[in-house]
Amino acid sequence: MLRWHDPNAADSPFAPCLFHTFTGFWCAGCGITRALHALVHGDVARAFAMNPLAMLLLPFGVLAFAWGGGLRPAWAAPIITILSKPMLWVAVIPTYWILRNLPWAPFSWMAPG
Repeated sequence: MLRWHDPNAADSPFAPCLFHTFTGFWCAGCGITRALHALVHGDVARAFAMNPLAMLLLPFGVLAFAWGGGLRPAWAAPIITILSKPMLWVAVIPTYWILRNLPWAPFSWMAPG
């Protein structure tokens, strides 16, 4: 779908973020669909501009998916151990959510765009 449909287009089949629609603030996930659309089209810089945290975490998500599928290289065990700690995400996600809504640089650079 992301190859053929642009999430930025007016006739996009992708739903808009309800949090942003109702509040005007960016949620931690805002821009992920547009970032993945940019990645499918080979535009890494644009993908990073849409949601920097998601793009930084994408390789770790692939690693976690492979780990869950049974591919468990020894070098990945410490990374998976860290990623599986809920307190990491309890700290990272809300912090990112707040920071990307601050109106001055460098935090404003985290907003999709």
